[in-house]
Amino acid sequence: MMGTGTTLRALIDKGEHFIAGDCFSALTGRIVEHVGFPAAYLGGHACSAFHYAVPDNGIYSQVEQIEQAARIAQAMSIPLIADADTLGETVADAYHFTRRYIQQGIAGIHVEDEVNPKHSRHVNGLCSIVDQQARIDAVVRARRDSGQDLVIIARCDELYPSEAGGGGTGSMEEAIKRGHAYAEAGADVLFYPPRPDAVPDLVKEFAGKVPVATMGFTIPGSGFNMMTGGWVTAVANHLKMAREVLETGTVQSANFNFPEKYELIDQTFYDGLIEEWAVKTGRPSRPNSAR
Repeated sequence: MMGTGTTLRALIDKGEHFIAGDCFSALTGRIVEHVGFPAAYLGGHACSAFHYAVPDNGIYSQVEQIEQAARIAQAMSIPLIADADTLGETVADAYHFTRRYIQQGIAGIHVEDEVNPKHSRHVNGLCSIVDQQARIDAVVRARRDSGQDLVIIARCDELYPSEAGGGGTGSMEEAIKRGHAYAEAGADVLFYPPRPDAVPDLVKEFAGKVPVATMGFTIPGSGFNMMTGGWVTAVANHLKMAREVLETGTVQSANFNFPEKYELIDQTFYDGLIEEWAVKTGRPSRPNSAR
């Protein structure tokens, strides 16, 4: 049976732009597959906020991300791309965590070059090119040793300048230099947040060598778009509903029923499984279950 990494690679190799749908839980992953996305994406910020109520600035661990990514991957049949942050602090961390992602059925990961703590008030900068190459090499070795495919996406934050909270300087020349170095180390895809205006030039630079992915926006010529941010809508709606219940004792604005509600959790299948067991063992059964 073809693994999800192989499926994702084949999807990318077709050369047709696609969107990896935003998910941050097993149920939202199931929704992404249900509506027809060919792949799904789990962001680090989405997962740290939704499941652990902490920011994604270096305190959220790979152990926690792998735990949630595994639950999502096992709830779907489409490939899942996971945000793997820096994959720890050493090449040993990178090797170990990569193997764990592969063992849990993750199809692709992106690993970034910002120094921890990232996305914080600390002015950190990016790790050296040679260190990021070594990190990517560790990922490649873990993939080879596992015997399973994994799409390696190198995230370069050079175009995410310090004044915007990132670790880069904003130099396109440096961003391109790093991209070539990361591809040479074994990256299958390059990813440069958060500049949609820079993507066309990057796509042109790496054409025929390595695809360039985006996050949250679709640019002609780019390989694929990793969508994220849905957790914000989910949390905002829950906050609104909670306030309404507290203030009025009821809620008028929520939709507690929708056609796909039970289909998404395999309610019919498990109802049937239990009914079959009851009939076969002479236990009473009924035509309905609690809904």
